[in-house]
Amino acid sequence: MRPAAGAPRPGPAAAQRRRRKEAAAKMKKAKKTNKIVKQLRPRAEAAEEAAAGEAARRARHLKALSRTSGAERELEELVFGDSLNVEEGELLQRLAGPQRLSAAGRESLQRGSSDSEAENEAKGKLLSKKPAWVDEDDEAEENVDMTHRYRKDFMKSDAEKILTKKKLKRRLEEQFQRAMGGVPAWADLENRKKSKTTASDSDSDEDDDLLCRTGNFISNSESLPRGILKMRTCLPANQERFADGKLVTVQFHPSAQVVMTAGHDRSVSLFQVDGIRNPRIQSIYLESFPIYKACFSVDGEQVIATGTHHKMFFVYDMMSGSIIPIQKVRGVEERFLRNFEVSPDGSFMLLTGTSGYLHLLSMKTKELISTMKVNGRCTASAFTPDSSKIYSYSKEGEVFIWDVRSRKCLHKFEDEGSLEGKCIAVSKNNQYVACGSASGVVNLYTTDVCLKENHPKPVKAIMNLVTSATCVTFNPTTEILAVASRETDEAVKLVHIPSYTVFSNFPVFRRKQIYLAQSMDFSPRSGFFSVANNKGKALLFRLKHYSDF
Repeated sequence: MRPAAGAPRPGPAAAQRRRRKEAAAKMKKAKKTNKIVKQLRPRAEAAEEAAAGEAARRARHLKALSRTSGAERELEELVFGDSLNVEEGELLQRLAGPQRLSAAGRESLQRGSSDSEAENEAKGKLLSKKPAWVDEDDEAEENVDMTHRYRKDFMKSDAEKILTKKKLKRRLEEQFQRAMGGVPAWADLENRKKSKTTASDSDSDEDDDLLCRTGNFISNSESLPRGILKMRTCLPANQERFADGKLVTVQFHPSAQVVMTAGHDRSVSLFQVDGIRNPRIQSIYLESFPIYKACFSVDGEQVIATGTHHKMFFVYDMMSGSIIPIQKVRGVEERFLRNFEVSPDGSFMLLTGTSGYLHLLSMKTKELISTMKVNGRCTASAFTPDSSKIYSYSKEGEVFIWDVRSRKCLHKFEDEGSLEGKCIAVSKNNQYVACGSASGVVNLYTTDVCLKENHPKPVKAIMNLVTSATCVTFNPTTEILAVASRETDEAVKLVHIPSYTVFSNFPVFRRKQIYLAQSMDFSPRSGFFSVANNKGKALLFRLKHYSDF
């Protein structure tokens, strides 16, 4: 600042004093600054140390996380989310609980839900793919010529010379239902679904009841117990039509709840088995043809029947309702064709001839494939469950084992104590072979021993019959062996296979019910047992241990 005009100029002393004052003020200001710096320095150092400590703690935490097991890491991710990639502040925020979403957050959440809905729609579009191409000819109704010899039986009038495929399908369904006596349970899809839902509801109710009480919950064994067989006597299977004479065959259908009977009255009848009324489905009559034996084909669509004094045999096609006579099999020179067996795979039919001849036929064409011969006269034969071998029982008590593929005799053994062979059966699991002789003894062998030894020892000799054993059969689970004789009344015994003991409550003591047993069979799941007798009845018994037909 300049001095005013006319004012005296300061002297050297005043200027010196002013400089001193300025220097003193600068020094005072510097000291004050140094003091403030000294006061702030410990705080900065403390902050730096704290930051370094925090960094070291985080490093130790990350190192510990890297050493944790996979299960601990999954648990931490379930609780905190992706805890390895988030900051501590975010973890603390997650632990603090849910917070209110802001408007922006709500918008993002809504956007995410809309995106997920769009993804679901896209997935639905991917799942419901359209066909790559559509043939217009498939949509057009195709007509079928009904004048063909295979389809003319389905015509109801001459105006139906041409039918659409839908109408022909409906006509075939009606024909099948007439043949089966209605819609079988296995073909009624609606009732099956309802039964499944009711069964699931009942199971849930049983579970609720089970949780509301205490007690002994040890269940019974699934295997058949020995001693007493729980069973119930039902009305005869052919209650609506008894045979006029001897009933020679009773057999259950392999897949449907149907039983077939045949006898000397020249008729073959089919009945639906319900254990209460057993309604008749249909009967066929073979004129001047007393039936010796009848048998279902493996697919259950045909019935083969042989006569008592005939060279020919009949094939009844149940699907078309036609009866096909097989007048003569080329290459088979037999006076009578009576006894036969059908292989379990449905490929072969084995005719038992005279003088020990066995004729192997094709089940499809009914033509001769090959002929085998045993020593002496063959009385009975049986296929193994896999249809690879044939056991043939001779009148001299010898059993021959044949290979079906090569038609060669693989082995031969003697039935212990047998003077005359009568019947033979192989169990469904290919474990046992039962041989019944004229003395009434039924020897039970294991198949392994039969294939190796010439004089095998039976695991059990069943001596409960006093007359010739004329029929033996195993149940499908190989837990029961039924043996019978047609030469005396009530000569039927049921043997418990695992223990080789006879059930004491069958037949009923001092009660004549069975008379002369001619044929026996078990239902496909052992729920029923039937015996055909000389009175024209097919007696029916419900085996309570088995729940299914």
